[in-house]
Amino acid sequence: MKIALIGYGKMGHAIEQIAIARGHSIVCTIDADNAEEFDSEAFASADVAIEFSTPATAVDNYLKAFSRGVKVVSGTTGWLSRMPEVKALCQDGGATLFWTSNFSLGVNIFFALNRYLAAIMAGFPQYTPSLEEIHHIHKLDHPSGTAITLAQGIMDVDPAIASWAETEQPADKSVLKVNAVREGEVPGTHIIRWDSDVDTLTIEHRAKSRQGFALGAVIAAEWAASRQGWLTMDEMMHSLISRSELLDIVR
Repeated sequence: MKIALIGYGKMGHAIEQIAIARGHSIVCTIDADNAEEFDSEAFASADVAIEFSTPATAVDNYLKAFSRGVKVVSGTTGWLSRMPEVKALCQDGGATLFWTSNFSLGVNIFFALNRYLAAIMAGFPQYTPSLEEIHHIHKLDHPSGTAITLAQGIMDVDPAIASWAETEQPADKSVLKVNAVREGEVPGTHIIRWDSDVDTLTIEHRAKSRQGFALGAVIAAEWAASRQGWLTMDEMMHSLISRSELLDIVR
């Protein structure tokens, strides 16, 4: 498979290494200093572009790729106010975008665990949930897209939680407290706590490096290459598991 990389920082380099190790070729790399490469024949030859950039540039990157007929796999967060526009292009305009707030297979297992625990805890109102996420100092958006997905997962199954907020002390128990920390070079830690007067239940996902995110992005590109439209991690996970391919594809 021919892959173009949009965003050639630490994540882009990690994706490049994994993609080559899995037998793919990198035909084009685009960063802030060579945006003219969107118009190159090399970029147009890509089966899929993998995009990790910034909230301010992500949607423009998608539009440029779509205009060249290139499918996009993206993990950039912080642009979701424009999601209806991008979804419409994928659903009605023939474009293809696979987007997720986190490509780590472990994190997506954590998403499922979070929803399962929240469904249980909905029956125990003496517990109050809170969420903390810790990332490196270079991450521009806060809270992280992963934290927002986790918060939404709790809200979807616990009717007592109506919203989330970055606040020291929520106004009432219907508001999920989210704390975003930026320190050092932490690749990503997410912690869910359910606290009562007598005890605390905690679940946590702690990334050890960028490799898990990079591997997930390459697997998503492999999966998306033969599909069209608005694509999600849930769809891919269900597809792989239902076809009993998950163990093979993460070899």
